[in-house]
Amino acid sequence: MPTALIGLGSNLGDRAALLDRATARLGEHPNIDVVARSKPYATAPIGGPAGQGEYLNSAVRVLTTLSPQALFEVLQQIEKELGRARSERWSARTIDLDLLLYDDLVLETPALRLPHPRMSFRRFVLTPASEIAPQMIHPTTGWPIRRLLEHLDTAPNYVAIAGPVAVGKTQLASEVAQRTGARLILDEIDPQLLARFNADPTATAWELETSLLHRRAALLAECFSNASSDEATDLAISDFWFDQSLVYSRLSLTEPPQRQFERLWHELRQQVPSPKLLVLLQAPVDQLRERIARQGRTTEQSLSSDELQRPHTGLREQAAQPDQGPVLVLNALDHKRAIEEVSAAMQAMR
Repeated sequence: MPTALIGLGSNLGDRAALLDRATARLGEHPNIDVVARSKPYATAPIGGPAGQGEYLNSAVRVLTTLSPQALFEVLQQIEKELGRARSERWSARTIDLDLLLYDDLVLETPALRLPHPRMSFRRFVLTPASEIAPQMIHPTTGWPIRRLLEHLDTAPNYVAIAGPVAVGKTQLASEVAQRTGARLILDEIDPQLLARFNADPTATAWELETSLLHRRAALLAECFSNASSDEATDLAISDFWFDQSLVYSRLSLTEPPQRQFERLWHELRQQVPSPKLLVLLQAPVDQLRERIARQGRTTEQSLSSDELQRPHTGLREQAAQPDQGPVLVLNALDHKRAIEEVSAAMQAMR
């Protein structure tokens, strides 16, 4: 029988009673068996309108013969019965029931995504979930829930933003840093080197990629090695991801120098912190082409749709590597929502 993990939250009314009633309704369903329930945890509200009250959050583990879609519909019906009114996003609510995991299923439909797309970096979800399902696997990271929670406890408070050219990484990092007070780490390319690359990409690819790799390693090492104990608890955000250098080297270098680049990347990677969260920006290729044209990026303007798609594919594959950790995939075209999502994620990790 499939195992499902459900997150519960409430910050209106008698919060503890509402969590009890929701759990009881689950147990009363003929196709659902509640096998474990966490204690309630008081947590600050994340995102949404200001002035909300504190949440109580918990988790339940169930066995069910329902399909994921049918179980999701049951959760929505219980929310409705207990007075949930859906209005502004992340607003106060009497009860919130989230289907977090359904065995190791990965599913994406207009109504339901599994695993829950934000559970891997939300402390208010992982803390109660780890109490009752520490070894349950988050299927897209490949990590058990306990490891995801330990990652929040031990990784530096650092968010990296990645994506193809012209997707808006620097703008997003800058605006999130301004909103949250995070330290901003910007990747600025030497303009003379960039001009040489634009004039002759093949001849200067090695110089450009190794220069970027060394610069990114130096920026991260400097930022975190010089941080005081107080600063170390603060957040940092960069408009690059160190591992993106590996992706682009595979696109621009031929095989012998690319193997040499991988050795250099591996050596430097041991010296830089991995992000607590990777934000991966995506956009349709035709939209990227329009942005590239507006920015006057002459080298990229001549690229075919297939060539513009390759960084998307390479970054997704690299982000899916076993030791990567939590990844938040966002639509770069909805810039306002991306700012809200990343800012809320940075709160939720702490």
